[in-house]
Amino acid sequence: MLAAALEAEVSDFLDRHQHQRDEAGRRQVIRNGRLPEREVLTGAGPLPVSQPRVRDKRGKGHPEAVSFYSAILPPYLRRSKSVDELIPWLYLRGVSTGDFQSALQALLGPEAPALSASVISRLMNDWQGEYEAWNRRDLSGKEYVYLWADGVYFNIRLEGGKQCLLVVIGATPEGRKELVGILDGERESKQSWYELLTDLKQRGLAKPPKLATADGALGFWAALEEVFPDTKGQRCWVHKTANVLNKLPKSVQPSAKSGLHEIWMAPTKEKANNAFDTFVAKYESKYPAAVECMSKDRDTLLTFYDFPAEHWVHLRTTNPVESAFSTVRHRHRRTKGSGTRKASLAMVFKLMQVAEKKWRKLTAAGRILQLLAGYSFEDGELKDREPEDRTAA
Repeated sequence: MLAAALEAEVSDFLDRHQHQRDEAGRRQVIRNGRLPEREVLTGAGPLPVSQPRVRDKRGKGHPEAVSFYSAILPPYLRRSKSVDELIPWLYLRGVSTGDFQSALQALLGPEAPALSASVISRLMNDWQGEYEAWNRRDLSGKEYVYLWADGVYFNIRLEGGKQCLLVVIGATPEGRKELVGILDGERESKQSWYELLTDLKQRGLAKPPKLATADGALGFWAALEEVFPDTKGQRCWVHKTANVLNKLPKSVQPSAKSGLHEIWMAPTKEKANNAFDTFVAKYESKYPAAVECMSKDRDTLLTFYDFPAEHWVHLRTTNPVESAFSTVRHRHRRTKGSGTRKASLAMVFKLMQVAEKKWRKLTAAGRILQLLAGYSFEDGELKDREPEDRTAA
């Protein structure tokens, strides 16, 4: 397949330059044998590759001379893209840089060149450069209907203490989830979240999302109110459930968890409020701290009912962030934390980049377009047949 692709690429290049001929009508851009064979490490193992050579008979100094560079097999390539994507996954699965050679030999065969510990370390530096470029990218024209935000903590082995990475994932109008921002923050303070959200806005993210889902960290909500005041808030039910159960005796927790489940799984907001009232009445007298933890966020826990029912499974929790970070946490348990803050940030960024390609797409993309057009929803169903801005007019 690789050989056939290279032949097709060369043939296309020659066809595009067949009009360039000398006075006798002979082609100036022609095949000229093959380049020396080289070995490329691929997901199927090491493959010997002999690339066709192209020559312009006019010589390199001629003003109209052309050169052929393969996009499929760039010069000096020694690893295919599939292997480059495998490397961060191995690293994040707990394989140390010194063990890559043996790990890849087991996966790809006995020949796995150019993957020494020093090469992996250079790749880490490349990831840091990729992150810095990505973190400066232009966001003009981008729009996200939903945001998920969370702060994830990691141990830093060489610098001591913990690192808090602030992560934002967004849903596009087409329903795809994308990594929007990552910042090495100072805990989950308002200032750190404000810096991240403001930076996104200044780089072109002008349209406010319809909904943001996050845990109860006050820093995020305070920053969101200043940067995107029109964005509605949804508290994460996973975080809230854990916080409430922590304030109850273990003997009561199974029953309480079932009661919480009845709230956020209710088919309508009215039934959710009824289940909420039942929970309060059941536990208020004996466990006021748990009830207070629930009651103070009542409205923002039920915001998802004002959005399409098909999206509720995505909106009720920060699972899009949590699931992506499960592999990162596994890596940190194996290695007892990243060596430096920069290495940790680069590692997380690379994981998210690779994982992003397999993130689950939101269902019912047409509903997203209705939201963006101004239609409103009640209990997950379309409330009106005309957008709110039209009826107001």
